[in-house]
Amino acid sequence: MTVLTVGLNHRTAPARILDDVNFSGDRLTKLLAEVSSSDVVSEVVVVATCNRTEIYAHAERFHDAFRDIRHAIGLISGVDPEIFDPHLYHFYNEEADEHLFTVAAGLDSVVVGEHEILGQVGRAWDIAREESVSGPVLNLLFRRAVECGKLVRTDTGIGRSTASLPHAAVSLIGEQNPELEDTTVLLVGAGELGAGVAEAFAGKHSIALVVANRTRSKARAVADGLGGIDIAMDEIQSWLPKIDVLITATAAPGSIFSLDDLANGVSAASPIVAVDLAQPRDLPIGAADIDGLGIIDLAQVQSFANRGLQERKTHVDAAKVVVQTELVRYQEARSAREVAPLIGGLYGWADGVRKSEFERHGNRLQSLSDTERAAVEALTRSIVAKILHQPTVTLKSAAGTPKGGRLADAVRELFDH
Repeated sequence: MTVLTVGLNHRTAPARILDDVNFSGDRLTKLLAEVSSSDVVSEVVVVATCNRTEIYAHAERFHDAFRDIRHAIGLISGVDPEIFDPHLYHFYNEEADEHLFTVAAGLDSVVVGEHEILGQVGRAWDIAREESVSGPVLNLLFRRAVECGKLVRTDTGIGRSTASLPHAAVSLIGEQNPELEDTTVLLVGAGELGAGVAEAFAGKHSIALVVANRTRSKARAVADGLGGIDIAMDEIQSWLPKIDVLITATAAPGSIFSLDDLANGVSAASPIVAVDLAQPRDLPIGAADIDGLGIIDLAQVQSFANRGLQERKTHVDAAKVVVQTELVRYQEARSAREVAPLIGGLYGWADGVRKSEFERHGNRLQSLSDTERAAVEALTRSIVAKILHQPTVTLKSAAGTPKGGRLADAVRELFDH
């Protein structure tokens, strides 16, 4: 059995593919059900955010499990696997463990040290347990990974000077337009990043929110959650003269506005601060030359969020030490959990052989007194214990190491356990 991770993230895939191969709500539960229906997968957890989709599985065979997970991603997302295949990565066993611990610690995020991912990992685990598709192996892995993420945040300073992308975007908007109360905000693109910016904005300022998205139901869900309204994509142009802030975070393959659209909707008399978080950009080249339009792009937001990067470099090293320490503790606990029943089974098998032989020679032992019979029983139990003592010590001492795994596999093979 192996723990396998299959995924794609902000470093391996463009935003449009991440948006298409993203799972939440019903799609997430359907993906969990589809992967867990595989004959070679016994447990599954899916970590799905705007910047990553990762499937963690406890599987019997690596290649078969990878094939079934790939098929499930394509089936539930409706995206041809040939499209996302070049962007997939995979890890197994110790590499999969380390990857999850690193993710939970915030060391694999767009903004190193951001804290949202820890909650997202925890929620992913909660959902898998609610759907009854996570079992003892992944439960232990995710519990220890979440604990590791918490330790990183409490025992190091990695998060002290970190702003998440949504909060960084709101801060930059405030630098360009200090008058943010009673602001009308148009959000185009209701994915996790855009929705996060809108939520961060509404958490700090009194705003009127308008949301547009290619899937109207997603726009409605975000708008309803923040007391705003949703509109159709073809209504965007008519709203430009009415807004103060434009936030775009779509997965479109190119610009969603033309220069004429923007020039007709923006003027010096009614200026707009536009935050373009899309890759590729939603705003066309030359938009910054339009009078009254101030533009903040994703690179600026990331730069702002990482202003404390130099200060945090020492904290990153400290966080990595925490991750490695907790990873060793987890792997020792996992190996001990795996070795204990193996040793118990070995002793049970050996004692069964002892009892069977004792009964087989029962006629020869009839002349023994109860005391003598008890002595013989004690002697045979002692022989079994002495024979198994050194293998037991070796298995326990090697637990949590590659050698321990090889020894455990050898015992299972030799004694059919």
